Amino acid sequence: MSVAGFLAALVAFIFWLSGRPALEKFFEYTPPVIYVYFVPMLCTTAGIIPSSSPAYAWLSRYLLPFALFLLMVSVDLKSVAKLGSTALIMVVAGTVGIVIGGPLAFMLFQGALGPDAWKGFAALSGSWIGGTANMLAIAESVGTPDSEMGPVIVVDTVVGYGWMGVLLALSAVQKKFDAWTGARTDALDATNAMLEEMDAHRRPTAMSDMAVMVGLGLAASVASLKLGGLLPALGDPTIISPTTWAVLIVVTVGLILSFTPLRNLEEVGASGVGYTALYLLLAGIGARADLNAVLDAPVYLLAGAVWLSVHIAILFVTARIIRAPLFFVATGSMANVGGAASAPVVAGVYHPAMAPVGLLMAVVGYVLGIYGALGAAWLLGAVGG
Repeated sequence: MSVAGFLAALVAFIFWLSGRPALEKFFEYTPPVIYVYFVPMLCTTAGIIPSSSPAYAWLSRYLLPFALFLLMVSVDLKSVAKLGSTALIMVVAGTVGIVIGGPLAFMLFQGALGPDAWKGFAALSGSWIGGTANMLAIAESVGTPDSEMGPVIVVDTVVGYGWMGVLLALSAVQKKFDAWTGARTDALDATNAMLEEMDAHRRPTAMSDMAVMVGLGLAASVASLKLGGLLPALGDPTIISPTTWAVLIVVTVGLILSFTPLRNLEEVGASGVGYTALYLLLAGIGARADLNAVLDAPVYLLAGAVWLSVHIAILFVTARIIRAPLFFVATGSMANVGGAASAPVVAGVYHPAMAPVGLLMAVVGYVLGIYGALGAAWLLGAVGG
């Protein structure tokens, strides 16, 4: 319990710092989630907390389905449907680029990587199709060793946020790009109209609301794990494990329930509770990671750059074919690679009023992530298993 308490206090301190006005810009471009992983890893290396503890196993087993359930219940798929075909096609194109690029990059560098490296790549595919929650889900599904998570996080941070920096810089040439592709501005006009209809209701969280969210989340977590344990493992090497079944069950049921009045829980902060659980889980994974594994990062970084190049190429070819504005290219890419933490930032730089669109496109990437990344993991397992 002392280990869990330490991690919770650490996560709280990091997010408290991110809310300080003087550090606002710093955390805008290097989100708190990065430090939620790396700081516990440094604490373990320094001997402040142990590298193994029952707390880590509990966090991994129960907080992941708990967080996924609350995040999926709070998804507003009706607003997502109003985004229009251009936005949705670009997000899907980005997802396809990640699914194809991962196995290709792994094949090129397999000889310089360890036998379990494909599991690290599988976890990274989850991060690059929707964000941190999907990374953790896939890592649990394929059994990614702690030693593989260090390099994966380095690649995710350096390559992923490096590409985000490039996209921010490209905002200066979006008019030239749009002229080159013959971009259809009606797509942006339709998106602007959708923004005016978006529901933005919020109300203070009552004690009864919190009781419902925690109770439902924990019940869904335990029930999905019980049901997942009754289903057979699939794949050789195993891709669909009992944990994977639990994740698929809780995600799918959560999405179905998002069409019921339960989605109103988002008005009182359901996704905030979900992300809090998610970051506690991420801190626990960071505490188990081997800092020495980061020394393997150069090969991983090169593989990550090749991987992302495939993603970028498919995005730009698709944009040329459907005449998509650069705004949708950049936001569609970040909806995959950066998720909800980065897509609104990039969208806001291109068009200040469009940050909510970035968030909705990230939701699309997030929903695709569980299913798409499992496909990427299956391909990686076939190559490296």
